Formats: sequence, C-alpha cells, structure tokens
Amino acid sequence: MKCHLFPASLFLLSLLAVGQETKPSQPVVRVVRCGTLIHPGSGQVQHNVLITVEGERVRQVQENSNASSPAQFIDLSDHTCLPGLIDAHTHVLLQGDITAEDYDQQLLKQSVAYRTILATQAVRRALENGFTTIRDVETEGAGYADVDLKKAINRGIIPGPRMQVATRAMDVTGAYPLQGYAPDVPVPHGVQLVDGPDNARKAVREQISFGADWIKVYSDRSYFVRPDGVLDDIPTFTMDELRAIVDEAHRQHRRVASHAMALNGVHNSVEAGVDSIEHGNYITDADIKTMVKKNIYYVPTIYVGEYVAEGRAAAGAKVWLDMIKIHEETFRRALNGGVKIVFGTDVGGFDWKVNEAVEFPYMVKYGMTPLQAVRSATTTAAELLNMSDDLGDIAPGKYADMVAVKGDPLNDIRLLQQIDFVMKGGEVVKNQKGI
Repeated sequence: MKCHLFPASLFLLSLLAVGQETKPSQPVVRVVRCGTLIHPGSGQVQHNVLITVEGERVRQVQENSNASSPAQFIDLSDHTCLPGLIDAHTHVLLQGDITAEDYDQQLLKQSVAYRTILATQAVRRALENGFTTIRDVETEGAGYADVDLKKAINRGIIPGPRMQVATRAMDVTGAYPLQGYAPDVPVPHGVQLVDGPDNARKAVREQISFGADWIKVYSDRSYFVRPDGVLDDIPTFTMDELRAIVDEAHRQHRRVASHAMALNGVHNSVEAGVDSIEHGNYITDADIKTMVKKNIYYVPTIYVGEYVAEGRAAAGAKVWLDMIKIHEETFRRALNGGVKIVFGTDVGGFDWKVNEAVEFPYMVKYGMTPLQAVRSATTTAAELLNMSDDLGDIAPGKYADMVAVKGDPLNDIRLLQQIDFVMKGGEVVKNQKGI
C-alpha cells in the first residue's frame, strides 16, 4: 500500500506546485490624489487629479475627478506632484573630493568593498531626495562596483534609484589621478588608461561586456584663463582616439559622455560626436551651434564648481574661482542658443549629505525659468537616457515615479529641496508626516 500511495502523493503535490507557479499574481493598485500635477514637457498644470497606479506603471490620470476606489489610496490633495527627478551626473562611489588629498585617501586607504557599502547609503539618499533615476558617470577607481549596485537595486536587495552606469571611464596615460607619486611606487588610477585608437576600442568593448550603459571619457585637463578671458586647457585624447571611442560605443548602441570643461576638450568632443558634454565651463559660440545641430546635450553641474572652488584655490589652483563666472556666462549663451540642458550635479564630487536638488536654484540664477529647470531633470533628462517612453512625465504607460512638495515649485524652485513624498515604480519609498 505504501509503495503505491507514495508516488501518487508526489504526483498530487507536483500538480499543486504547478498550479501555484502558473497562478498569475495580481499587481497592486494604488490611487494618488494630487492637488496639483505638473507636466514639465508641455508646461501644463492640472488640479484635483486622480492618478491610478497599477503595479509599477501609471494606468490612468483623471482631472477634477471625485471618483473613489477600493484600492490603496494616497491623499496628496494639499501637495504639488511632479514626475520623479533624474540626476544625470552622479558618482555614488565617491564621497567628496575638494582637494587631491581627499581623492587620494579614498583610492589608497578605502577598499572597494568599503566604498561600495558607503555607496549603498548614497543611492538611498538620492532616492529619498526625489531622484528616482540617476546616471552614474564612473566609479573613480572602484571598477565595476556600480554595475553590482544597479543589480542590487533592480533585484530589490537595497533601495535606490534606477541607474544607468558608466563603470570605469577612460583617460590617457599621465592625465588623471593618482599623480605625483614616485615612479617606482605603483598606485591605482581613478580611470581605465587607454592610449591609441585600437586600445580605446578594446576598452569600450571591455567596459560594455562588464555592464557599462554609457562610456565616459575625460577629454581635457590643466585649466587656465587666457588674457582674452577664454578658459583654455590641455586636451587628453587625440582626435583619432576620441573618434574610435565614439564610433565603437555607437556601433554597440551605447552613448558617450565627455568630461570637457574648456576650449579644446569641448571642441574635440563635439567634433568627435559625443552625446553629452559634462561641465562645459567654457564653450565657444561655434561649438554651441554644432551641439544644437548634432543634438549633443549639455550637463553643466553648476553647484559643484562653487563647492570646490575655495578649497582648490587655497591649494594653489586659483583658476577654479575664475571658472565660476565663466561658467555662468557659458550657461546663458548655451541656453539662449537652444542647447538641450540636462540636470546633473556631480554629487560625490561634493558630500552626499548635501541634497543634490541644491542645483536647481543655481540653474534659475543662471537664467532658466523654474519650469525649464524642472524640465531639465525630467523630460529632457529622460531624452538623454533614451527613456522618454518610460520617464519624464506622469502619464498612462510610464513608470509610476513621482514626487510631491507643499507649495508651487514653479514659483519657488527651492521647494524641490523639501520633498515630502517619493514613489518609484508604484512603490512608496518616502512618506513624511503620515500623508
């Protein structure tokens, strides 16, 4: 009897298991009522809006709706809602580097494991500050740790924003820290060193194979102001090297971000056809026109320049103080010239305890309207990341990423440093004061 019943019981259990595996799980439905909803792309503002979220996506947006729902309900009727914010220039593996010593200590005295532990705090801070998506533009000597952070977030192991990552970044021999050590003392570098077009192509392929979404290059160094006020530099890569990097990245459907702060770095990057200029403290009018023509984005990272200027000037690099005014003038010319400007902070270059939304008032100070500044961190940033179908607005079919503040950020942009509510992919990750 036992011999016959045992297989039968296993058969029944297997049927039950199959039934459990095939039974579809129902997505959680949440309904959010927003007093005001801003659509940054169009500038449209709606009032008394009911947003139905099913799973990780927005299902419906209804204006002036009094409909009720048995689903989970979130009342933000006294708040202004916006799409989740995007920071397109972060360094989650870096914890501030005003001086060379700050940077050297992290690479020489902290293990990659320890830096990655700190990075888990950084990504959580970014998310709680309302940045539901970030583009992290290199690990500063921490290898491919950003790829693992991205995986851990995607798998729900740690909280954090969606990430696009650039892994190791690239520069040429002799151009990037660590520098100044004895020739017979081997030290780590904050980038992958590449020399020559073939080596550059190989590095692109390697980084992509290990998970790079973007390729990052450092296109200039050693900044100085000429008598005519132009911010000059020493370019790093040759044009053949830069073109090889861009060609190989684009061939594999990856985009290229170029750290380019001054005359030659920007010009060479634009001519090579990169996809974004990072920092861009000085850009000629001719290069601004080419950026518009080639649809090259500008990620200015204003606040970090002011944050590090005093410390670097005290260490002997007065040019960082001069660069502040030059940067403002360039920003205004780029804005008026029609360049697509994207919000990016370079946080990690400054302390992660500083809310990176501090960048917004600087963008307004430099000439943007509050709506333009919000757009730079939503719709335009989503374009840069090639994610416009998923991000940048609260609309049916897009990810249910949203933030909420009291008051009107289109009247006072500083309110974005006081976000009360954050939702990422339909999940509430911040909910202050029992909203």
